[in-house]
Amino acid sequence: MKIALTGGTGFVGKALTGELLKEGHEIVILTRNVEEKTNKENIKYVQWLNNDDHPETELQGTQIIINLAGESLGGRRWTVEQKQRIFNSRMEANGEVLNMINKLEQKPLALINASAVGFYGVSESKTFTEKETKPGNDFLAQTVEQWEETVAQAGEQYGVRTVFCRFGLILDKHEGAFPRMVLPYRLFAGGTIGSGRQWVSWIHIRDAVRAIVFAINHDRLEGPINFTAPYPVTMKEFGKTISSVIKRPHWMPVPAFALKQLLGEMSTLVLEGQKVLPVKLEANGFSFKYPTLPEALTDILQ
Repeated sequence: MKIALTGGTGFVGKALTGELLKEGHEIVILTRNVEEKTNKENIKYVQWLNNDDHPETELQGTQIIINLAGESLGGRRWTVEQKQRIFNSRMEANGEVLNMINKLEQKPLALINASAVGFYGVSESKTFTEKETKPGNDFLAQTVEQWEETVAQAGEQYGVRTVFCRFGLILDKHEGAFPRMVLPYRLFAGGTIGSGRQWVSWIHIRDAVRAIVFAINHDRLEGPINFTAPYPVTMKEFGKTISSVIKRPHWMPVPAFALKQLLGEMSTLVLEGQKVLPVKLEANGFSFKYPTLPEALTDILQ
């Protein structure tokens, strides 16, 4: 198939590109700086999101669009300006994807769009599945709701099957937030973050990529899909598992007030959480390669 991919140079995008190439797909990666990229076998780089760009001219015959573009949630402290960048970057990308679909004579079969479990808000007591339709009331929940409402127009206006990939914490050895979470343990200074009771809904990078491919190939999957492993854990258990796998002590707690001082509102990403289950993926036959945290961390850290 011909597959268009935005955010293809991010850590999920790079891993996904490798998987799609293994399956023999033709990949078109949309990027702001095409002059810095070199086309390779079955990979073509096309410029977008700049004035006078017309990426749709290179996308005729595209069967799948995967949109992973947007400012990282955990990249910088959430100042007023940074929160606006987080919101605007996704809205700009989502709007341009809809614009491209509108201009394509032959509409794609599916749009697979990045989203986040932050939609559900935070809770220590609730368990969230895709049946939950009411978003939380914090910044991230309200932002995710608007991202998804925009992308939903692909289905409403053009009849394109649309999937919202509500990613949990994606575990990767070198990229994303996880290496920063492991570092204190490597320095013999690891311990429980905040109360330790907050839930961490996580997924191994390989399972995240496999689940995207699964969503491409299973046309019954649409709407919100939780991209999380079936066994979420509390932050305390998360830290103890890191400690056990890399054989470092779990002893130095990180108080909530210190993280709030350091990270500001962004501290909610680690001090608060939600217990999220991948009901739709499992109901449709997806099998996780790394369903439990010890399995995932053993693969990543050893």
